[in-house]
Amino acid sequence: AVIIAGNHDSAFRIEGLSQILSHIGISALGRPKRAEQGGVIEIETAHGPLCVAAMPFISERRLLKTADLWTKNEREQHHSYQAYLASLFENLTHSFREENVNIIMAHLTVAEAKRAYSEVDYYTQGIYRLPLQTLPPQAQYIALGHIHKPQHIPHIVPTAYSGSLIQLDFYEAGEEKGFNLITVEPGKPAQVEFKPLSCQKPLTVVNCQESEIENTLEAYQDQPGFLKVIVELESPIIGLAEKVRKICPQTLMIETQSKTVEPDTPPQEIQPFDPVDTFRTYWQERIGTTLKPSVIEAFEQLYQELAESETENGQAL
Repeated sequence: AVIIAGNHDSAFRIEGLSQILSHIGISALGRPKRAEQGGVIEIETAHGPLCVAAMPFISERRLLKTADLWTKNEREQHHSYQAYLASLFENLTHSFREENVNIIMAHLTVAEAKRAYSEVDYYTQGIYRLPLQTLPPQAQYIALGHIHKPQHIPHIVPTAYSGSLIQLDFYEAGEEKGFNLITVEPGKPAQVEFKPLSCQKPLTVVNCQESEIENTLEAYQDQPGFLKVIVELESPIIGLAEKVRKICPQTLMIETQSKTVEPDTPPQEIQPFDPVDTFRTYWQERIGTTLKPSVIEAFEQLYQELAESETENGQAL
């Protein structure tokens, strides 16, 4: 098996376990490495040699030089991050051989991907949203992680996100989860087949009217997994949560909607959290002046350092 770290993982911990795991045939990479440093894993399988170019997630703060972060604007940094990754991919794929099955696995976001909206906004947008041409064409299959929605990516090489194994958010309610089974031989494109998994704790969204709460929810009393119940009200009801959970104790979320209010904005229109804009607004309200570019740059640097530190410690910022 080959394991790579994602943005939710501690690269330090995975690197620390890699030597122990190697004794049972598992290659684990916490951080990207060049081919000569172990970034390419060669495996002798029962049906022939397999070559895996592995690209764990890496933050821009760790990949870019300090001078780049302080002296280059956002557009220049974006180009540099993309260029560094493209250069590393080129180094890794130089180890590919025609007689091998050659696979790329990477934890990153390509611009063509459709998000599930349970991902971390900061690590799926801006500098982390990469053009498809960043991925090299030399592989027979490119296995992607980071986006939780299973999907094929239109590319010259068969490329796909297998997605998360469980539904992580109610925006994913009803979405089929599973894994990709790859059939491939040297010199030919891979055949990709999605294999669904039965969901033991599915997420379900239930909409009901104020006058039909009991009748509607009774049909979900034995529903496995968890519920999000949206109740359309004429006016506020005291004890609504207790009433709903008495009928369906597996309810995690309860929302109300007024008949005179438009429905919630769909997830793709929700504006992601922007720490710089939030800090800029706070500064304007409390101090009454406009932030200087040097202060913005210093704040971005500190925020990225803190985000990276929290990620390595297995926590969320």
